Amino acid sequence: MEQKELLKQMIEFNKTTFDNAFNTIVMMQNQTEQMVNSFMNQSSWLPEEGGKALNEWVNAYKKARDNFKKAIDESYKRVQDYFA
Repeated sequence: MEQKELLKQMIEFNKTTFDNAFNTIVMMQNQTEQMVNSFMNQSSWLPEEGGKALNEWVNAYKKARDNFKKAIDESYKRVQDYFA
């Protein structure tokens, strides 16, 4: 019984560590996005198509990031259910 509890604690620690690292990355990406948007708004010499392409790129990486987080959360849930 003690080993099972130890494994649960290790899994919870790993999940917490992942969540904290992921949230830090999200925060950095959001700040970078704000800086780039500010630069794009202040740069009249950049074409409008470049701004559209950048927005599409941002939306694509946000969607991929959310899908990745969802897959990781589901995996942790399965492992936690297994040891429950």
